[in-house]
Amino acid sequence: MHLLIPAAGLGKRMGGDRNKLLLTLSQKPLLAWTLQAVEQSEQITWIGLIGQPHDFPAFEQILADLYLTKPVHFIVGGDTRQASVYNGLQALPETAQWVLIHDGARCLATPDLFDRCAIALRTCPGLIAAIPVKDTIKIVNDSQQVTHTPDRSTLWAAQTPQGFAVATLKTCHDRGKSLGWEVTDDAALFEQCDLPVQIVPGEESNLKITTPMDLAIAEFILQHRQS
Repeated sequence: MHLLIPAAGLGKRMGGDRNKLLLTLSQKPLLAWTLQAVEQSEQITWIGLIGQPHDFPAFEQILADLYLTKPVHFIVGGDTRQASVYNGLQALPETAQWVLIHDGARCLATPDLFDRCAIALRTCPGLIAAIPVKDTIKIVNDSQQVTHTPDRSTLWAAQTPQGFAVATLKTCHDRGKSLGWEVTDDAALFEQCDLPVQIVPGEESNLKITTPMDLAIAEFILQHRQS
């Protein structure tokens, strides 16, 4: 199974001016935790790390410290996540049939989650890891007034990995590029093309590190795992 890790952003909501995947979590960069889980996955055999060239020396140092057995290929990212994944798809080997895409900022994903997504992907054209929404969600208008309360039982919070048949996802990206679609994940491109996306149960601890508070929560989760 091939894996792409978009890691080309700055993480402005963290309040910094550098790639947030280089921030430290329990004495290791966020990206190191992600790569460690991928290394322990039984299904993933090829890793594409999508970033900006100025971060590549830092990525190389992380890899040197981890001694991974799986090949890692650096891919130059774009200005958006969508553009970065597009570049990543073009860099996949011609033999690649399926691909998982995982945000490097979800550094607490377990090897089991990667494996479950990889196995499920061989039975469907597209999937996402997701968990049921616990909170009541409100739809609001521009005046910050509640207009609707959707049925919580039908709401799921999307995570990564997300997985797709490579040829189909490339077609969706090409169509999105030509029509000017702007999406926040690859499943949305599948939806725009009227293609089915299957749910694979995610993990409560698979949070995305976006704010300093997320970093503190991740520290707590890691301490709990290690104890």
